[in-house]
Amino acid sequence: MRDWRPDSYGRFADVRLQPALDLLARVGEVPGGDIVDLGCGSGVMGAALAMQYPGRRLVGVDRSPKMLGKALETEGFSELLEADIAAWEPDTAPALVFSNAALQWLDGHEALLPRLAQCLVPGGVLAVQMPHQTHAPSHRGWGEAFAALFGDREIGKRSEVLDPAAYFDLLSPLGALHIWETEYYQNLPAAADGHPVRLFSESTYGRPYLEAAGDTEDQARLIEAYEAAMAKAYPLRADGTVLFPFRRLFFVLQRALS
Repeated sequence: MRDWRPDSYGRFADVRLQPALDLLARVGEVPGGDIVDLGCGSGVMGAALAMQYPGRRLVGVDRSPKMLGKALETEGFSELLEADIAAWEPDTAPALVFSNAALQWLDGHEALLPRLAQCLVPGGVLAVQMPHQTHAPSHRGWGEAFAALFGDREIGKRSEVLDPAAYFDLLSPLGALHIWETEYYQNLPAAADGHPVRLFSESTYGRPYLEAAGDTEDQARLIEAYEAAMAKAYPLRADGTVLFPFRRLFFVLQRALS
């Protein structure tokens, strides 16, 4: 896919930040070692991570140059690395690998997540949050609208998340695991330029569909069809806002000491 658009993604920064803060609140103390923000994006968690673990080396890893440029402006990181997070490996074992709303873009969680856990120092923590919204109208709607307009035209990478039980079976043998889901009722503001759910989702889950649509005219057709579906699934309130339920999956794994 093309590079991320930080301004579009950041339009709902406060809504997107809350799950990351909730994840961090469940991590607690970690042993000595680096703190890694894997898929750090624009660096919105840099200050919170630095505050919770003062004096630690804080490393942000992301494959988007534009997002890393924004992260650099925060001045919260000791180091920023442009790298494919699917293949990233640390130079030294970190105390915490923190990943907020990033790993859902990657395949092969059955191999990836144990590898990330095993790269930690003994007693280190892997903390992950991912959207688990694939079956909701907001996400199904992109695929349904695209298929109705463009048939079986090839689509790029989409979010992939396993069921919670699969993550439990995969990770619980590696240490102490806590896994949970939270459904956030997000009050999306009224907007003159489109349905709030479309504006929220187009910079993330909708990206592959919009890119596959190609030219501006076909993108406009896709947006029109998607917005018609969202108007039914998530009706506007009297003030133009939308109360948008959004489910997220969390887990915190503390690697066994031996």
